[in-house]
Amino acid sequence: MPIRKARFDVSTLHLAVALDGAGRHPAAWREPGARPGELFTARYWADVTAEAEAGLLDFVTFADALSLQSSSPAAPDERTDQVRGRLDAVLTAARIAPLTRHIGLVPGVTVTHTEPFHISKAIATLDHVSRGRAGLGIQVSGVPHEARHFGRREFPVDETELYGEAADHAEVVRRLWDSWEDDAEIRDVATGRFVDRHKLHYIDFEGRHFTVRGPSITPRPPQGQPLVAAESGILDGSADLVYVGAGDADGARAAVSRITGDPAHVFGDLTVFLDADGPAAASRRARLDALDPTPYADGTAAFTGTPAQLADLLEDWRSAGLTGFRLRPGVIAHDLPAITRSLVPELQRRGVFRRAYEADTLRGLLGLERPASRYARPPAA
Repeated sequence: MPIRKARFDVSTLHLAVALDGAGRHPAAWREPGARPGELFTARYWADVTAEAEAGLLDFVTFADALSLQSSSPAAPDERTDQVRGRLDAVLTAARIAPLTRHIGLVPGVTVTHTEPFHISKAIATLDHVSRGRAGLGIQVSGVPHEARHFGRREFPVDETELYGEAADHAEVVRRLWDSWEDDAEIRDVATGRFVDRHKLHYIDFEGRHFTVRGPSITPRPPQGQPLVAAESGILDGSADLVYVGAGDADGARAAVSRITGDPAHVFGDLTVFLDADGPAAASRRARLDALDPTPYADGTAAFTGTPAQLADLLEDWRSAGLTGFRLRPGVIAHDLPAITRSLVPELQRRGVFRRAYEADTLRGLLGLERPASRYARPPAA
């Protein structure tokens, strides 16, 4: 499916926040206000998402995986001094959806061990529940200890295989979203017709990794096609939004140049530690590092400083071809409010961030058109 470039004001910066446990730093759960006893409650996730929405952010992402968190990328680490365990990201987003009105909800899904038919209807359902604010964050996994939860095949598998499977998965999901035309539901009590069966379509996908006939059992999502996002390299050819990591503007520019395909958006990924002055931010991060100096497993760059300094950096990096940023709060209890209550007003003063939500759907917020179903017949002349 061709990806359409976004239509948006080039002066506008897009912002998302990654939500995971108590924050990106492994010692975040030990900070004041971190609420470690509530990390597996709906109230906690509702509160942090509401804070993000109060800051007019485009969307939040919910982290997920198919194994416990680990400081080792290859195996469980048996540690007991870090947060372990997560709620299911899609179900969490669905629980939060009725409690929010504007912000996009993008749960992560590891497609390596998950059937695309299941994911298509889960995200379509989330889009219906949220009235058009759902997205899908595609992840892959090549580690043997996750594969052993399923026992379907031998691991490790090389990246080419994983990425090829992810591309097939995304294509099946997209086709299933299109398998109901927009007006397939008739709901006519007088005639007794609920659905026009001629507007439900077999997708008949046959690929190396999946053979799926369809159609979906869930009517077409309100957005037509919910947002599909992935980290650079996984799904560059067909993602709507790609995340890249970088340490500076030149690194961001190089990362953007390596992207294949033509995604509508490229977001920089950045962990942040924010305070009213630079020394306070550095001191807080040093205190956290003293509690747990474990390096971040995904290698995301980290910024430590003031909201104004971060605003300078975001504007500088945007010149490298980025259309927005996904910020990862080092400590959600501290750094998420610093983003919404200090960084956002600073960006607004500079005229590069919205002052109100201007669309009802996530695609609308990101300047993406609502695509027609690929299976719909063109209107008669």
